Amino acid sequence: MRAQVLRAHGGAGNFELVNIPEPELRPGAVRVRIAAASVNQIDIKIRDGLPIGPTLPAVLGCDLAGVVEAVGPGVAGFAVGDEVYGCAGGVRGQGGTLAEAIVADARLLAPKPRALSMREAAALPLVTITAWEALERAGVSEADHVLVHGGAGGVGHIGVQLAKARGARVATTVGSAEDAAIARELGADATIDYRQEAVADYVARLTGGRGFDVVFDTVGGANLDRSFAAAALGGRVAAIAARSTHDLSPLHAKGLSLHVVFMLIPMLHDIGRERHGQLLREAAALVEAGTLRPLLDPARFDLAAAADAYRHLESGQACGKVVIDIA
Repeated sequence: MRAQVLRAHGGAGNFELVNIPEPELRPGAVRVRIAAASVNQIDIKIRDGLPIGPTLPAVLGCDLAGVVEAVGPGVAGFAVGDEVYGCAGGVRGQGGTLAEAIVADARLLAPKPRALSMREAAALPLVTITAWEALERAGVSEADHVLVHGGAGGVGHIGVQLAKARGARVATTVGSAEDAAIARELGADATIDYRQEAVADYVARLTGGRGFDVVFDTVGGANLDRSFAAAALGGRVAAIAARSTHDLSPLHAKGLSLHVVFMLIPMLHDIGRERHGQLLREAAALVEAGTLRPLLDPARFDLAAAADAYRHLESGQACGKVVIDIA
């Protein structure tokens, strides 16, 4: 089968399109013929050498949508011909989705939402699981005023929709008028141009100076400090990019709780993988109900141009998820 193989850590130029053997079926797994895969920020970090990736040379890529073509011993609930989606590769011990097929742990997969194309379904798994876990840990409910940072980004645009699905009032930061329009279309009650408005100003404007009950930080770095500043007394902060050093005195002063989400843990340590499959089933129900939909960047890439898809995401010009057509 054709696959993009990463020969060495570093830039996107280290990918090479080659023919490799079809992956062998194993117990508890299914072989999926991949129709589409999406690119995530964590894929870039793994490509650059984050030590959770497979030993090189290797196939990278976490997200997929495709069709089951073989079912291994011990698998229940899937049959040949089923359309599925999931986050099932790209880290050590797993295959990768920048290939025409993958053997994936069946617990990480779910039936593809019928209302979505393969491209749309491939955009959802990692970002949906991440946002879902963050809002769940923060205990978001209809009583909360929630701030989502990066409401037109990969995780952020899902966070806006899931927070609204929980009944919360939602504000989100954006970087342009176009992104603000997208965020409002996805359900945001208010938008904030982070380039034009300081934290204290939008906290005053939107919360009367009280602060937000929940802040979901999808950006990380210095933005985590801004998240602490935007939170109300006794508030909850959920973060997905917290590999940085911070002064935690604002947490103490406000009595904040900090919830860090790293959704790849079940894949890396084989703990709770079935939760990912179940969560994607619940997400599919939201899709079918019209409550959740993916935002896809309009740029198109095929498997041969996977390196260009990575470059596009790294450029900061992508809006929503970058998807690669495999078949």
